[in-house]
Amino acid sequence: MEPRAAQLRRREGLGGEKEDRPSREGEPHFGNTECPGNNETYRGPDLLQWTRHMQAVKTQLLEQAQGQLTELLDQAMCEAIQAYLPQDRPVPSIPPDSLCKTREPSLGKRKVFINRKSLLDELMEVQHFRTIYHMFVAGLCVFIVSTLAIDFIDEGRLMLEFDLLIFSFGQLPLALVTWVPMFLSTLLLPYQALRLWARPQSRAAWTLGVGLGCMLLAGHTAVLSILPIHVAVEYQLPPASRCVLVFEQVRLLMKSYSFLRETVPGTLRARGGEGIRAPSFSSYLYFLFCPTLIYRETYPRTPNVRWNYVAKNFAQALGCVLYACFILGRLCVPVFANMSREPFSTRALVLSIMHATLPGIFMLLLIFFAFLHCWLNAFAEMLRFGDRMFYRDWWNSTSFSNYYRTWNVVVHDWLYSYVYQDGLWLLGGQARGAAMLGVFLVSAVVHEYIFCFVLGFFYPVMLLLFLFIGGPLNFMMHDRRTGPAWNVLMWTMLFLGQGIQVSLYCQEWYAQRHCPLPQTTFWGLVTPRSWSCHT
Repeated sequence: MEPRAAQLRRREGLGGEKEDRPSREGEPHFGNTECPGNNETYRGPDLLQWTRHMQAVKTQLLEQAQGQLTELLDQAMCEAIQAYLPQDRPVPSIPPDSLCKTREPSLGKRKVFINRKSLLDELMEVQHFRTIYHMFVAGLCVFIVSTLAIDFIDEGRLMLEFDLLIFSFGQLPLALVTWVPMFLSTLLLPYQALRLWARPQSRAAWTLGVGLGCMLLAGHTAVLSILPIHVAVEYQLPPASRCVLVFEQVRLLMKSYSFLRETVPGTLRARGGEGIRAPSFSSYLYFLFCPTLIYRETYPRTPNVRWNYVAKNFAQALGCVLYACFILGRLCVPVFANMSREPFSTRALVLSIMHATLPGIFMLLLIFFAFLHCWLNAFAEMLRFGDRMFYRDWWNSTSFSNYYRTWNVVVHDWLYSYVYQDGLWLLGGQARGAAMLGVFLVSAVVHEYIFCFVLGFFYPVMLLLFLFIGGPLNFMMHDRRTGPAWNVLMWTMLFLGQGIQVSLYCQEWYAQRHCPLPQTTFWGLVTPRSWSCHT
């Protein structure tokens, strides 16, 4: 038998000793760069740059994972401590700087994209929840049958009338043609401005490039701000065609801002010698179509496209549009068409609001399902976009703060990243109330602008509801309200809020048509016509 010491010496001799290559001056040493199973050593000219890039990516991922894991563990510790305490003993007060403070999002938190399905797609796999979906489909069938029956009784023929649908989408080709220069300006001008800023030049030439880039951005903002408004007013576009323009206007502005906000700091650091690579044009083009408002150079992708899933979602979105037309035609038009012809009374106003609560909440659910689920999932599937969390379980919310965070995650991520966090950064990270108030102000103004653009008149119902009711409720109905009664209260407020909006906007719509202004004045344009129109 061979002694054990000799066996060890023989194994070391067979294995050989690998001598690490000494690093060159100014080059970090990462050990052996040979891949397992390959005797070839990678000595490409961009090895150092690629290694530094991967180290930066690894550091960023570790920081994000550590921050989120710390937040989850601290929250679990707080919940465990509170659950361990006896129920008959008061919960001790927690100092503001304790671990439970991590429930508040940190200043440096960034959106992390992962592969996940939409919540409704997961719930649709449960038979009980799928039955609720079948109930809504049955409601659409009832609307269609009732329309056919009424037409047959009144006209003696079976015919579905789509006058409201045809009117709403009138001049749609003009809106689509107007979208082309809006998209091209967003595609070319912000990216070209970034290239001017990132180009390595002398200080004087770079200053000139900055000026030219700012001019490009000013032209881009002017195209997106002026062109759709001019077309809508000049050609008197109907509401649905205006929706196409205003939603694309807001979406493209938010996307271009996110692209510049995420890339300009890196570009400036790259000019300082940190070696950060400029984003590719293909990643920016993909970002303009993918269903998110937060720019990243890469996103998680699904392996293939399910075209039957795409067709199903587009068909459901079309069904929701038909559903909305039937609701407006059957539940709103007969009530509000002649309301402005009658004398104003508090009783009639209250009854109209109560009558509008049901169609209002139906419209809210249809907008949510058609856009946030069907439309966004269809585009995500076509582009193989992996992160489908466009909303969360907002229907289970027991506080308005949670409802605002979970109703539209796509917009919430943008507001949180570029209004709330940047506001905290500007204010020193202490004035969270002021930063949150800024989020409400921006959201309220944009929502009111959309309503004004689509309907063609100024009636600040949404602005007042958002600022003077939604804002205080956000602070009063906070996340500590967890009982079922708070969920009932939240739904009650949603019913009433939707009823107020549908009632007042419908009254103003018909008052604008029954009582046109004899002459166009500023106060005539900003004063609600339904207050004085009684023909």
